[in-house]
Amino acid sequence: MNSLIQRLNATLGADMAGPLFALVAVLVIFGIGADNFFSAATFGSVAFQLPELGLLTLAMLLPLLTGGINLAVTFTANLAGLAAAWVLQAHGGADASGGACALAAVAALATGGLAGMMTGVLIAYTRAHPILVTLSMMIFLRGLGEFLTRGGDVSGFPAFIATIGHGSLLGLPVPLLIFLACVGLWHLLLTRFKLGFGLLMIGSNIEAARYSGLDTRRILVLVYTLSGLMCAVAGLIMLARFNSVRVGHGESYLLITVLAAFLGGINPFGGFGRVLPVFVALIVLQLLSSGLNLMGANQHLATALWGVLMVVVMAARTISTSFAKSRKKT
Repeated sequence: MNSLIQRLNATLGADMAGPLFALVAVLVIFGIGADNFFSAATFGSVAFQLPELGLLTLAMLLPLLTGGINLAVTFTANLAGLAAAWVLQAHGGADASGGACALAAVAALATGGLAGMMTGVLIAYTRAHPILVTLSMMIFLRGLGEFLTRGGDVSGFPAFIATIGHGSLLGLPVPLLIFLACVGLWHLLLTRFKLGFGLLMIGSNIEAARYSGLDTRRILVLVYTLSGLMCAVAGLIMLARFNSVRVGHGESYLLITVLAAFLGGINPFGGFGRVLPVFVALIVLQLLSSGLNLMGANQHLATALWGVLMVVVMAARTISTSFAKSRKKT
């Protein structure tokens, strides 16, 4: 048994054990307790709902790996979506052309990237704590969005935009394909590029990273800019799925992105973590929500259980770390 576990750890990585165990547990529990859990409808629903939370979690991932956080992910996504919506409205609304849609996507990416860059500059050059900076940015973006929209929705987009949110390609949902492409991009960034190595070094020890010659300020600005760009992608997906944009869309996802990251083995203090375990953790959370819905549970119960799951994960990680240290001493 020990040799099997060691072989799995060597193949998949030790940080995959927790998410895979949680995935098996969810499949077994709801496979027994929920009718029609193993059905095309259930997994189809998961496939369409996963990308929104998944993209916002990817936006949260890079700052967490540096030992920081980005509390403004949902409002950055919403403001990027608003930028895209205004471009579409200015070019005919429901009659906007494909060129206008491309311009709207560029506007969304520019807005998300700019918001992320501003956050990164403040963190890198003032050395203020990321919680304080991103909390301030969250409040600013929320207030700006509500001021510009007067608390209402912006809607009226071309019909073909709905394909991005609800369409399928080769039997797979288009939003899921976009999310999978972003997962692959983040995986390559962390494993094949110097930026990935640098941000992990910063998360481990920023002073040591600075003395080793890394431009830590530049890396932090890039990290939060990339986080903002990923938020913009999420904002475009939400615009296509809801056929409208509102400042409060996806607001409940904020803390769930942190939960997904920690369940996926991300060190809360930075310096260690991979994309693939986080991807599995996202599937676990979405299956948990779908399973509870099939059992007739209130959706708020899923939110409560997500919170309980975070406490359990943190406790289990602390206990396992303490046990490993005690074994080394003996």
